[in-house]
Amino acid sequence: MLREISVKPTNGLLAAVILMALLAGGVYGFYIGARANDFGLAIPSIIVGTLFGLCLPGLFTVEPNEGKALTLFGTYKGTVREPGLWWVNPFMSKTAVSLRVRNFETNKLKVNDAYSNPVEIGAIVVWRVVDTAEALFEVNDYVQYVAVQSESALRALASQHPYDAHGTGEIALSTNQDEVNKGLAKALVDRLSKAGVEVIEARISHLAYSPEIAAAMLQRQQASAIVAARQTIVEGAVGMVELALASLKERDIVDLDGERKAAMVSNLLVVLCSERSTQPVVNTGSLYT
Repeated sequence: MLREISVKPTNGLLAAVILMALLAGGVYGFYIGARANDFGLAIPSIIVGTLFGLCLPGLFTVEPNEGKALTLFGTYKGTVREPGLWWVNPFMSKTAVSLRVRNFETNKLKVNDAYSNPVEIGAIVVWRVVDTAEALFEVNDYVQYVAVQSESALRALASQHPYDAHGTGEIALSTNQDEVNKGLAKALVDRLSKAGVEVIEARISHLAYSPEIAAAMLQRQQASAIVAARQTIVEGAVGMVELALASLKERDIVDLDGERKAAMVSNLLVVLCSERSTQPVVNTGSLYT
């Protein structure tokens, strides 16, 4: 694999001054020769002008957060990262590579989660080029490579986790965002390292059930929420009944036999667990009549 080689070429300002001096000398010599009708003076001027034309393409600039990869007749020679005006062998090809941070948002992909439920998912990937040689020469098009591999990693991640957690310790796409984002970032690092790309951040930007099952899944979520709420209410009511019986016994307010305790527990549970306010019924007689 090709690795980036850092090079520092000739100062471009100095080279530009020399080239301008050559051009001025060539023009002046040609002018003197033309005035004196001495074509012998024109020949060196033509040579100097040709030399100027050949050397001028060697000048190039490097912008901040940019790299210029240099190749000579198909051979990689190095990369210039330092901003400024530079000069190199004019026969070298200079390919610009942006080193700035970039954002990429995947399409909304339709995939099956770990329970084979169709879901729609999308992600945002923040990345940048860290090795210009790998980015240019190890993959055909590093921008397209990042896009394709990001969607591939997202599909693989979505198929490994369920949309909702149905058991303890289960990582779900909807509730464990931090763990899911870390898993996506790790998968992208493994896939994009060969392209000279660094993944700065990867996070889920869109997550939803597919339209064809969205209504059914909403009903299931509502049912699960109702069951969980009922369970909490029942647990709290049982605790309150237990506390009430213990307080009555501790303070010796009333002595309840088993049947009266059962009636009291039934009444308290109805009051505490009912969705609507209860209407009291006053019993003026005996429980046994």
